[in-house]
Amino acid sequence: MSFMSLQRHVTFYLKPGAKRGLLIRGGDVLERLAGIDAIVLDKTGTLTKGKPVVTSIASLAYDEMEILRLAAAVERTALHPIANAITKEAELCKLDIPTTSGQLTQPGFGCLAEVDGRLVAVGNLDWVHDRFETKASPTELSDLGKRLEFVPSSEASSSNQSKSIAYIGREGEGIIGAIAISDVLRDDAKSTVDRLQQEGIATYILSGDRKEAVEGIGETVGIRSENRRSSLTPQEKAGIISTLQGEGHRVAMVGDGINDAPSLAAADVGIAMRTHSKENAASDAASVVLLGNRLSQVVDALSLSKATMAKVHQNLAWAVAYNIVAIPVAAGALLPQFDFAMTPSLSGGLMALSSIFVVSNSLLLQLHGSFQKAERPGPDDLKSRPKSQIL
Repeated sequence: MSFMSLQRHVTFYLKPGAKRGLLIRGGDVLERLAGIDAIVLDKTGTLTKGKPVVTSIASLAYDEMEILRLAAAVERTALHPIANAITKEAELCKLDIPTTSGQLTQPGFGCLAEVDGRLVAVGNLDWVHDRFETKASPTELSDLGKRLEFVPSSEASSSNQSKSIAYIGREGEGIIGAIAISDVLRDDAKSTVDRLQQEGIATYILSGDRKEAVEGIGETVGIRSENRRSSLTPQEKAGIISTLQGEGHRVAMVGDGINDAPSLAAADVGIAMRTHSKENAASDAASVVLLGNRLSQVVDALSLSKATMAKVHQNLAWAVAYNIVAIPVAAGALLPQFDFAMTPSLSGGLMALSSIFVVSNSLLLQLHGSFQKAERPGPDDLKSRPKSQIL
């Protein structure tokens, strides 16, 4: 069995992943994935469901609906889950969203656009604060935060909730309001982190969100406090991953949006959540795409990679052993003492049997335990999933 023949069987290793909703871009990805010892997780859309809702709005001088109207105008063309939550809330309130011009998006920070003749910025506190010459006082910012603390929904106080805050600023006025957005932790987030840690894989959470939100989610899923980092830019995330690699770690990054693209590209293996029906920057930069949009598929991918490498080593060992024995026999090593020489038909038959062994051993990968014992979705799961994912 030649090395080229072994390489041609890579499709046998990728098929089990495709059946489990894993888009794996090449056999080399499985090899790198099998050696992973650290996994970095984004928060919004990765550990959380990525379907946040607006829970409260606070304003320094205007009606709350005016703050929502301005924010929705700026965020209407953005693809981030927080932007989607703001625009959806404005639509539910039947607000007349104005048109914008000069749209500018800075991943990890916020969006800027001209609304009604003046620039309006929506994003994190420091970024919005620095966009304008007029500055809100510390007292005004503290007052905004206190107003956002009141959330009418009793569900929002759950430990499974992650609250983010988007600040709104306008030219000539500085920060004029803020919007609190809550997202729900994925059902499989804690169990996935537990399984990764049981496998001896260090888990990290890197997020551009504020510290309180990141700390709350990190504590809920069981990520160590020293492995939680907040208020990071996309470049800072990629820098932390490079630092981990410099310390000798093999790092995988799991993310879902354009903010995660630099980190996905910097990691040894980038894993993207498929949160949209179309390709996005995250899935373009990733080596593995979780088509089922389930965080638990990360464990499936790791399990598949380790099982695959075990099969590769078995097939390679067989090929080497076969050639060590067969080549001397074919050269006539047994002819002087045993009067035995291989005929062309016997040589061809043995070569065919070798190929059958390698192919059959590779096909056994589809019976690997973690895939054979995968839990079937229950009735409630099927109801909550789109028909395209059930079929």
